[in-house]
Amino acid sequence: MITPTFHFRILEEFLEVFNEQANILTSLLHKKGSAEFDIFPSITACALDIICETAMGKKIEAQGCPTSEYVRALHRVLNLIQDRQKRPWTWNDTIYGLTPTGKDYAKNVSILHKFTNKVIQERKTGLDRTAVSDEKGQNDDIFFKSKKRLAFLDMLLMSTTEDGQLLTDDDVREETDTFMFEGHDTTAAAMTWSVLEIGSHPEVQERVMEEIDSIFGDSDRPATAQDLKELRYLECVIKETLRLYPSVPLFGRSLTEDADFGGVVVPKGTTVAVLTSVLHRDPEYFPDPERFDPDRFLPENSAGRHPYAFLPFSAGPRNCIGQKFALMEEKVVLSTLLRKFRIKTTVNPEDSGPAWELILRPSKGAMVKLTPRSN
Repeated sequence: MITPTFHFRILEEFLEVFNEQANILTSLLHKKGSAEFDIFPSITACALDIICETAMGKKIEAQGCPTSEYVRALHRVLNLIQDRQKRPWTWNDTIYGLTPTGKDYAKNVSILHKFTNKVIQERKTGLDRTAVSDEKGQNDDIFFKSKKRLAFLDMLLMSTTEDGQLLTDDDVREETDTFMFEGHDTTAAAMTWSVLEIGSHPEVQERVMEEIDSIFGDSDRPATAQDLKELRYLECVIKETLRLYPSVPLFGRSLTEDADFGGVVVPKGTTVAVLTSVLHRDPEYFPDPERFDPDRFLPENSAGRHPYAFLPFSAGPRNCIGQKFALMEEKVVLSTLLRKFRIKTTVNPEDSGPAWELILRPSKGAMVKLTPRSN
C-alpha cells in the first residue's frame, strides 16, 4: 500500500534534502581541523536530519542542535530497546513498565509520539486528502499534483486501504515512526563503515575520487539523479561495505513448510534467523571473504551470482522498502564528503568493534582524520 511513496520520481524530489544536509555535514567537519575524531555521531546526525525532513517534512536540525528533546528521546529509546532485548526478564510489558528503566522508556516514547502527532496535525492542515484510489490500489499521479515537495507523511495521509478508507492518524504515526527509526540508524552505520573502509584503503579512495572528479570536476553544484547513476564504483564500494558490515546483521523468517538443512528437518512454523554477516562471507560466492574488494560488485563479476548470496536489505516480499532511498542518500553524502576531504584512518574497520545490536554499529567509534582537498 505504501510502496508508491518510494516511487523514483518522489525519491528524486528528496535529492534537495540530501544535498543540503550533506553540505551542512561537510561545513561542520571543516571545523574539526586535522585532529583525529569519531565521525560516527556527525554522520548519524546528518542521517537523522535527512530522514526527519523527508519522512515528516520537519527540520529538527540535529546537526546544529544535537541536544534537542526529540533527538535525545530518539537515541534514548533506541538504547533502551537494545538493552532490553538482551535481558529476557524484562520482556514482560507489565513488569518492565513498573521498573525505573521501563518508566524511562515510556516517558521518552511519549515525547516521540507527541512530536509525531503534532507534526501529523500540522501536515493535515491544508493538505488535500480527497485523492482516491482505483480498484488496483494507489494512483501514483495523486502524489505529483502538489507544487511543494511532499514528505512520506503527506503521502501516507493521502493513502487509502483496500476498502478505500484513509489511514487513521495512529496508522500514519506508526509508519512514520518506523521510517524515523529504521531510516537513519541503518544509513548512518552504512556510511560510517564505508568511510572507515575508504580511509583504510588508499587505492580504493583514489579510484572513488577519480570517478567523483570526472563527474563534478571542481564545482560545488549539487548532485543530480544522473550523477548518482554514474557513481558506479562508489556504489560498488557501498555494496562491498554492506557485504562485510550489513546494517542489519540478521533478520527473521517464519518457515511456511518443513525445511531440510543438511539432514536436519526444521518444522513448519519455526522462526529462523538469517545471519547476513555470516552469509556474506561464504567463500563459494565471495572468495577470500574477509578481504575488502569493491570489484566484486562490478557487473562482470556479479553476473551469475546467486541472488540470495548478498542480502543487505533482506529479500522477498518483506524486504527493505527503503533500499533505493538508502543508496541514493549514501551516494550523495559520501560523494559530497569526498569532494571536500581526503580520509585517513589509523585503525582497521574490524578493530572498531562491530556491535551486534539492532544495527551493526562501531562500538569503539569511527576514528578518522580529514584533510581538505585542494581542487
